[in-house]
Amino acid sequence: MLGCLFTLSCKKDLEALNKDPNRPQETHPQLLLTKVEWTAFQEFGGTGPLYANKMLVQSDGENLEQYYKWNRSNFDGFNNLRVVTKMDEEATKLNLKAYSALAKFFRAYYFYQMTLTFGDIPYSQALKGESANVFTPAYDTQKEVFKGILLELSEANEILKSQNTIIQGDIIFKGSVQDWRKAVNALRLKVLLSLSKKVAETDLAVVSQFSNIYANELLFAKDESAKLVFLDQQGNRYPEFNSSSFGSGMYMDMTFVERLKDREDPRLFLFCTQTRLGKEAGKAISDFTSYEGGDPAAPYAETNDKAVLGRVSKVHERYHTTAINEPRVLIGYAEQQLILAEAAVRGWITADANSLYESGVKANFKFYETSVASLSAYAGLAVYVNDAAATTYLTKPLNRFNNAVTIEQKIELIATQKYLQTYFQNGWTAFFTHLRTGYPTFRRQAGVNVPFRWIYPQAEYNNNAANVSKAITSQFGANNDLINQPTWWIK
Repeated sequence: MLGCLFTLSCKKDLEALNKDPNRPQETHPQLLLTKVEWTAFQEFGGTGPLYANKMLVQSDGENLEQYYKWNRSNFDGFNNLRVVTKMDEEATKLNLKAYSALAKFFRAYYFYQMTLTFGDIPYSQALKGESANVFTPAYDTQKEVFKGILLELSEANEILKSQNTIIQGDIIFKGSVQDWRKAVNALRLKVLLSLSKKVAETDLAVVSQFSNIYANELLFAKDESAKLVFLDQQGNRYPEFNSSSFGSGMYMDMTFVERLKDREDPRLFLFCTQTRLGKEAGKAISDFTSYEGGDPAAPYAETNDKAVLGRVSKVHERYHTTAINEPRVLIGYAEQQLILAEAAVRGWITADANSLYESGVKANFKFYETSVASLSAYAGLAVYVNDAAATTYLTKPLNRFNNAVTIEQKIELIATQKYLQTYFQNGWTAFFTHLRTGYPTFRRQAGVNVPFRWIYPQAEYNNNAANVSKAITSQFGANNDLINQPTWWIK
């Protein structure tokens, strides 16, 4: 008996000795929340989607996104979800339910992004390597993933309703439970609108869920948003600050520039520079004729030739020379109002689609007015996006909601405005909106189709071959893991 006690004592002593004091096993969820928020809010920006969305072109090489020649993406979202999982585990230990609610929000956000990217993905068995020794998770159908996302967001909202606390470590809403409820419900609306092609599937209850949220839940009020504000401090600066990618080869896409010019959209002056010829001619910043872009469907060398002649605009220098810039918005009032406008047009809710549309556009103008005015070197640009400018903008023929007669015309108008709001914002949102609605159209070379998805990561073939192969076969047929295969949500 004494020997057994001695053995147990030695085992405990060895376990204590084997714990690295520099690698803590436990932490407060507030410390993890800050990391989770920073990562989620800033990583889905960058220039990648801007090429696919026809906002940028490359002149010194063939950009895969610009020409729709991509292949694989990655499962990096699962790496971020591991931190979310750990935050939830620590919150559960301390019975801090607000953090568990936010874990559900970020789980929903990441799984939403990944299922739109690939189709079927691991969901119900995902992230259970430590807890259940599941290292080769099965894939859930995209429909089941969407159901899970919506359930988690609903649960997050219900948990937050019962909380009366300040969420420490929250760099987005400074701990406000009520503001997080608004973000949760706005994301629910976004996910549900993504399923506009699936309203006939009664088990999803897309329309009734949407209308119930609109009627009964907290949503963003005017100019509110879930946004990450940057600071001129090490580790807190704008992600594109000092980025070398803004070198001589990156220019504006004529598709984006012409859409802004056709609509006499003054946000153009905040997004890019005048051409060299426009500057040399002494044209005013507000002169739309001094802005041009390169052709995304032409060989990249043609844009270079045009640039040498001084006839192509660059991304505005503030994006890579200023440490703060506008905040990165994950979901906000401007997008929410356009989501509601489309729902009203589709008859999902009883509301004035015109008022919702105009409030969404005005909110985006206000966002830039407020943000750019805070940049001392560029404060003069704010005049182009003030309330008066927004009101005038909405009187232009191409921007007037009442000029759209059919449902399709109205949806195109709304989708186009959502698109114009995604310059260095919202990652691939505009691209996925295009896949769902067909709007806006994307200029490309003859015979080239816009891809529906990305190929699964090579690591899945190496480490989870049976499950990924089964998912591919059930969705597209055996060995058909291709970018031109539509997934369930857009069929």
